[in-house]
Amino acid sequence: MDMALTVLGIVAPVFLLGTAGFAWSRAGYDYPTEFVTRMAMTLAVPCLIFTALMGAEIEAAALTALSLAALVAYVAVIAASWALVALTGLERRAHVAPLAFGNTGNIGLPLALFAYGETGLGLAVVVFAVMALLTFTVGLWLVAGAAQPARVLREPMLWATLLGGLFLSQGWHTPDWLTRALALAGQMAIPLMLITLGVAIARLTPGRLGRAAWLSAAKLALGLAVGVAAGRAFGLEPVAFGVLVLQMATPVAVTSYLLAERYDADADAVAGLVMVSTLMSVAAMPITLSFLL
Repeated sequence: MDMALTVLGIVAPVFLLGTAGFAWSRAGYDYPTEFVTRMAMTLAVPCLIFTALMGAEIEAAALTALSLAALVAYVAVIAASWALVALTGLERRAHVAPLAFGNTGNIGLPLALFAYGETGLGLAVVVFAVMALLTFTVGLWLVAGAAQPARVLREPMLWATLLGGLFLSQGWHTPDWLTRALALAGQMAIPLMLITLGVAIARLTPGRLGRAAWLSAAKLALGLAVGVAAGRAFGLEPVAFGVLVLQMATPVAVTSYLLAERYDADADAVAGLVMVSTLMSVAAMPITLSFLL
């Protein structure tokens, strides 16, 4: 009973805020998704990443091990997703990236925070940063046929991660007044991302839900298996191990739908994956957490 209440306390805030965004959109209220997303990704999330890393109590060796484990895990997931799509005859541009990259921002970060506290959040942003960099390089190449590495250099999340890692490794801290301002801006990130996720799902036009169901189950199983294998291979500590597994098990990201829509890669099929995998995570995440905690 105690474990069930603990898990409920972790997942309930995540899905309640997502549900609030869904209900807001269904009620017909205006929600400027593009503006909110831009503000979150260029201001709130970078501030969250920087302050989380700067204030985290993580040894450099543990940070390096998690970064390498995350990179290896995503390479393995991309390869496995590509093989699955090839074997089933599905369209590569529409399916490989959604199967490989999960919603490590909107869902992964708050789950890590509520499950493992500030240390878990600091570790989760490392995995999130690895995935974000791969999304704008390998992910864009998979969907659009061309990577945009120059775009990565323009991403505030990249510089927030590098600076946060530098401050963490050197034991540096910004002045108190600046830290408070950055932390205040960063506190917007998680509520904004969760509400925006709910709004985005409410606006989706999903297609081929039967196929989306088994693909979502395959993505979840693959993410869990690879996360566990990579965590053990790199000898991650319990919190880092749990964070990696959680992040690898997150559902299909809304970003995958936006990329598919932008590059004309069967956006309806990707929308179905986003919706079904997110709904599946309502049951899967509590079960996963009960084994990790």
